[in-house]
Amino acid sequence: MSVDMSSQASDSNEEFEEDEDGVEGDIPDYYDGLDDDVAVEEAFDPEEYQFNCLTYRESQRVLTEEVNSVASALKVSPAVAKLVLVHFHWQVSQVLERYKSNSSQLLCEAHAQPTSICRSLTVGTSQQCGVCLQLVRRDALLSLPCQHSFCKTCWEQHCTVLVKDGVGVEISCMAQDCSLRMPDDFVLPLLPSEELKDKYRRYLFRDYVESHFQLQLCPGADCPIVIQVQKPRARRVQCSRCEEVFCFKCRQMYHAPTDCATIRKWLTKCADDSETANYISAHTKDCPKCNICIEKNGGCNHMQCSKCKHDFCWMCLGDWKTHGSEYYECSRYKENPDIVNQSQQAQAREALKKYLFYFERWENHNKSMQLEAQTYQRIQEKIQERVMNNLGTWIDWQYLQNAAKLLAKCRYTLQYTYPYAYYMESGPRKKLFEYQQAQLEAEIENLSWKVERADTYERGEPSANDRGVRAGTKTRGSCKQEHWNKNKIIISVFFPLAFSLRRIWRIRCTLLSRRDGRC
Repeated sequence: MSVDMSSQASDSNEEFEEDEDGVEGDIPDYYDGLDDDVAVEEAFDPEEYQFNCLTYRESQRVLTEEVNSVASALKVSPAVAKLVLVHFHWQVSQVLERYKSNSSQLLCEAHAQPTSICRSLTVGTSQQCGVCLQLVRRDALLSLPCQHSFCKTCWEQHCTVLVKDGVGVEISCMAQDCSLRMPDDFVLPLLPSEELKDKYRRYLFRDYVESHFQLQLCPGADCPIVIQVQKPRARRVQCSRCEEVFCFKCRQMYHAPTDCATIRKWLTKCADDSETANYISAHTKDCPKCNICIEKNGGCNHMQCSKCKHDFCWMCLGDWKTHGSEYYECSRYKENPDIVNQSQQAQAREALKKYLFYFERWENHNKSMQLEAQTYQRIQEKIQERVMNNLGTWIDWQYLQNAAKLLAKCRYTLQYTYPYAYYMESGPRKKLFEYQQAQLEAEIENLSWKVERADTYERGEPSANDRGVRAGTKTRGSCKQEHWNKNKIIISVFFPLAFSLRRIWRIRCTLLSRRDGRC
């Protein structure tokens, strides 16, 4: 009896293809939707901020266009227009409005026009220089619109010294009590060398950008990039060249939810007080009788106050007589509840205790970020190794990279919640903030635990049985088993990770929204 093997094989292949389709339907791919979910969450990121990274030439083009526009409207030279724009932070609309109401006052306020004209004494065709007091021919004297006349040599020395000191726009007239600023077309011809002229141009550019309300220099080392925004706010920007991340408003490290003024106070306090606070906290206590501050300079716990001669235990602050024969070992390491006073030393120590509480957590999260950066690098290397060994693709491992990036971002936010909380006044608002802060910290540690251990799971890696099946003929049962083996790690590891990502993102957004007063 003849058998149509080709027909049977064809039917088998069709059945196999149907089975494979059925398997895909029976076991959903749990990680397909996570990227979309995270994308939806990030669409509401309170840190979202539109900005452009401009090169030096692009920045010059932006500045030149505004200068020409104002110079044309005010009917002044471009050099004078620059002085006006710098004073008004390059807000062209404000300059034009002020010019229409009172043009003279506008120019005087910008120190581009004198409030009064100086009348110099002349002797024939000569005039005395107000600096070197030499009689100089009038045609050899130079003056600004204020009519303060000085010899060219004095002007040159004046400009040279100031440019060497790093002064740009703020070079002004040499006359006492005259605040008229010198335009760049007056200064440049007075500088004796091209090197000084180049320096002056750089300082001018720096001053123009720093005074512009929509521009900010990148704080990265020797980075020429200028950040441009439409609406200047205290938001996160990143340089496209050196990848420096900073706050647009203050050019400090990005610090949300803490505002710029608070983070300046905090960083100053950290720089000034950390070592002192640590030393005082570790080496001094108040005498329980007279409250004088005492430094412990030996190993013995038996202390005698130099002021009131009171003997007490350093560990528990109790009366030394109550310790019996245990002179060198205190068995009661707990604070005496009766030693609660309002002395200056006690208040100072309480303030230091509060500061150290927040500072230690600030530092701890900073160190955690450094360690997690190493973990991220390790994960990248392991993913590279697995992809090279055909154990999944980059897309298969995308979730882990996204989780590590989000962890770093949230850890960074958490670090800057501590200065915010330190300066917050006690009350219901602070209690709510601390509750949200604790929620974020718990989720971060949970996510950190999962990320650090997620790379040990063999996602998509075939088992020994799977490799045997792949070497032979696929059947309906073997195909279904293979697909289940691939997805079981996704269900057990990746799916819980997805929930952590969603929770941590929402809590972070809630904390960041406090910066704008929405909570």
